Parts: sequence; C-alpha cells; structure tokens
Amino acid sequence: MRLDTVRTPRWTRRRFLGGLVSAAGVLAVAPARAFTPRVGTADIAPRRVAQLVVPRRTRVGEVFDIRRTLPGPGVEQVDPFLMLDHFDFPIAKGQLGGLAPHPHRGFETVTVLLDGAIEHGDSLGNRGLLEPGGVQWMTAGAGIVHEENPADVLRERGGRVRGVQLWVNLPARAKMTPPAYQDTPFARVPTYSEAGVTARVFAGAAHDVTAVIGTHTPMALIDYGLAPGAELVLDWPPAWSAFVHVVDGLVDVGGARVAEAHLAVLTGGSGLYVQNPGPRPARLLVGGGEPIAEPVARYGPFTMNTQAELQVAVDDYRSGRMGRVANPTYERIRLR
Repeated sequence: MRLDTVRTPRWTRRRFLGGLVSAAGVLAVAPARAFTPRVGTADIAPRRVAQLVVPRRTRVGEVFDIRRTLPGPGVEQVDPFLMLDHFDFPIAKGQLGGLAPHPHRGFETVTVLLDGAIEHGDSLGNRGLLEPGGVQWMTAGAGIVHEENPADVLRERGGRVRGVQLWVNLPARAKMTPPAYQDTPFARVPTYSEAGVTARVFAGAAHDVTAVIGTHTPMALIDYGLAPGAELVLDWPPAWSAFVHVVDGLVDVGGARVAEAHLAVLTGGSGLYVQNPGPRPARLLVGGGEPIAEPVARYGPFTMNTQAELQVAVDDYRSGRMGRVANPTYERIRLR
C-alpha cells in the first residue's frame, strides 16, 4: 500500500497503537493544551514528508564523530527543536581526547545515550555519569559552562560511544531561567509495549504513559522500537511540528523510506504512520511540539531572540560571569 495515495485510511483497534497527549510535564511553566487521543478505531490522514535530510558528517571536539541532520540544508529548525546530532565512535584503550568546557545559554540540551558512558561536569559544581539508556535533559537557561567526555571506564578497557543529542529552544520568557538538570536513568523512563512496538517516553505523554521529564513548552520526544513488519499509528496535534529520526535500521514514513541517521520532517495530516519494512528491528526518535514561533538568533553555543542578546551572552562568558568548570576532566585527557 502506497501511503502517498491514501489520504484518510481507517485503522482498526488491532492496528491503532495509541494517541499522543500534549502534556508538557510537571516542570512545565506553560500549561499544555488538552489533546484527547482517539481510541478504538481512528481515521487519520498520515503526515507526509516535507523534507528528507541526509546527515552531514563532522567532528565535535577531538573524538565525537557525529552525523548532523538538524540544522540541515533548507531546515533551520523543527520548532522547538534546534539541532540533532547522531554520534557514534569507538574509544580505544588508553585513548586521549575529549570535548573542552564550553558555554550554553538560551536553550536546553538533551542527550540520549545508547552505548558507552559519558562523564559530565559544570560550572555549578555538578559531576555525573550518563549510562546506556539514560537521558540527560539540561536546561542551560541563563548560562552554564560544562564538559562532556567519554568516561574513564571506557578509556581503561576501550568501547563504543553511541547516542543522540538534541537542542531544544526555550521561549523568551524562559531563556534566562536558572540552569537545571533532569537526569533520568534507564529504569525511570516510562515505557509502553504492544504489537511489536515499544515506546520510551522522554517528554510529553503517549499511549497513556506520561514522561517524568518536564518541559517549558508542550512537546513530545519518544524513543520507539519496531519489530520487523510492525506498524506505529499515532494521533498528532495538528498545530504541532513533527520529525522522525532513524537511529537503527530503516522505516517507511509519510510515503518515503528513511534510512539510519536520516531525518524526516513531516507536515500536514492528522497523525503519524510508520512501518518497519525490513528484516531486522528498527529504532527511531519521534519528536515535535507546539512551535515557539519567536525570532531565533544563534551564535555558536548560544541561542537567543536578538543579536544584542547574543552579544551580552558572549560578553558574560568571556568575562567569567557564567563561571568555569573546576578541575576539568578535559585537562587530564586532552590531546597534547
């Protein structure tokens, strides 16, 4: 069945795998609009692919090999999501190199770790370890300096570091909020499973499962696993943005086949339809939300609303007002 020729298919109870609720979470500072999922049968017009983004390979720091799809050619953001990096690289036993301390202001970083271990430290004195299946949702807000590096345990034995990092914009009213973390280990991520589909709900709510991570604007970020041949059918708020990023395998979505590390930006329709046509499991991130719809001014690690605000951020960082990372790990492991 060609999805691009079907506008309003009817999904049976057996095939309908749930609806999305636009709950923003317990830490939301703006209430989400109510969105009630349809149950039983549902008529949806699947969203189509507006743009299929091929990843660009680059390196961040000295070891983080990434494939970046957002921003990409012709796609500056999928509001409120600003950036998506798919990282995957080996660490040899005793290998040096990492990512030096660097600042952020005006947005949030979300790191989903699939394999390996990442140590982080910041200018607030926090230290922590992100392990497989965990999510670090860091609100940079008014400003923070931090470092992220492959953990010492990997340098002792060698291993693989793999995951996805996203940047999520903050609305103007929240850009100068105090920095904060929502570190969520694998065991605390709410899950759902049915008919060959598993879901780990990082943000928002879906399939009657609500995330423990709160957001500043209504959005959803869901980690899906699809068995061979499995289908995902999901209501989606019409006014929300939406994307599908394939982590492993390949999927059919919106009339297009999307390969590993590629990003499909979706438009139109009243829901999402995704199928795994391959012989092996597929894994994907589905994300989107209520657009912030404000001016976006970017300069390196800062995202504000105006150029004047960017200059203030640069001045604050250079003058030390954002602080510094005490005894950074990077000084011990950097290439010399």
